[in-house]
Amino acid sequence: MAEIIKELPEVFEEFGEARRNSFLAVKEFKEKGIPVIGSYCTYFPQELAIAMGAAAVGLCSTSDETIGEAEKDLPRNLCPLIKSSYGFAKTEKCPFFYFSDLVIGETTCDGKKKMYELMQDFKDVFVLQLPQTQDAAGVQAYKNELNRLRAYMEEKFNVTITDDDLRKAVCLFNEIRTNTEALANVMQHEPCPITGHDLFKVLYGSTFKLDRTGIPAELKEVTDKIEKDYAGGKMQDKKPRIIITGCPLGGATEKIIDAIENNGGIVVGYENCTGAKQYDRLVDENADDIMEAIAERYLAIGCSVMTPNNNRYDLLGRMIDDFKADGVVDMSLTTCLTYEVESKEIRDFVTGKKGIPYLHVETDYSKTDIEQLNTRVTAFIEML
Repeated sequence: MAEIIKELPEVFEEFGEARRNSFLAVKEFKEKGIPVIGSYCTYFPQELAIAMGAAAVGLCSTSDETIGEAEKDLPRNLCPLIKSSYGFAKTEKCPFFYFSDLVIGETTCDGKKKMYELMQDFKDVFVLQLPQTQDAAGVQAYKNELNRLRAYMEEKFNVTITDDDLRKAVCLFNEIRTNTEALANVMQHEPCPITGHDLFKVLYGSTFKLDRTGIPAELKEVTDKIEKDYAGGKMQDKKPRIIITGCPLGGATEKIIDAIENNGGIVVGYENCTGAKQYDRLVDENADDIMEAIAERYLAIGCSVMTPNNNRYDLLGRMIDDFKADGVVDMSLTTCLTYEVESKEIRDFVTGKKGIPYLHVETDYSKTDIEQLNTRVTAFIEML
């Protein structure tokens, strides 16, 4: 029987539906007796979960659906990501959280730290004490934390996480990162071969595929198809090229992408956690100390919690150059103080050192500011 060749729009929609489809997949994993480990943050090395034979899932945190319930326990003037995370956990409306045997938290902000304390009342939560510096001392401190987590997982699940299994997991995730970056790099073409929103569907959707082993081949297939179609003349109109940086994107905050692409621009890159932060830099597969290599790679993520946060500027600068960006949109969530404070230095970096226009937008998970976003982004793009 001949293989059915799918067109790119259908492929993009399948990745867009990956999160919903994985709701059923996680239930099947549980029925097979496979442990499920949930997490909220890019700083958690999923290699640890895969090395012990568990499924690693990202937990729900990008919708305003449960914020009202969360505000019964949490302050109203708290980051929407925290309220959404807690609301989905408390109401059990997130299948990933419901089926998780262990939730990994991390100290990326004070609000999340206190949220995890409340969450521990109804779920087993392990909180990684994240160093705030990315120097050698920070790497050693994070290595100690990851070893503490490794020992906790071994005891809880009655398994042994060997260095050999960790190296195999590292190799798999390095291949995923390499192929993800190759996909993202198709947006270096001018004009772009696809829309930024279609790229985002693949980047975001691929993180919800519980069987990681097939992801590298899937990503390569999509990339090859895009390049083939581009060579055949299928491409977008030439538009101002925008990079989005700042807080995590996904779900409700995809309105930022829409505001750009519905008003004359095109998103060529995402510096956020869902984008380049998740695939930039590889773990040294041949390091003598694999745990130290893992700690070094993950601690290098340029989150605004770090001080100084030089790696964010390094990554953003490389992306501006590689993708020939015409402008940068910096998105921060309401009351996300570290990203809000850092916006000044990001603006100075983008407009001063890189010499291109910059727009900062603050938003939440509601739809009330969509018209305002459209107005501001339209003016920004017209200026370009």
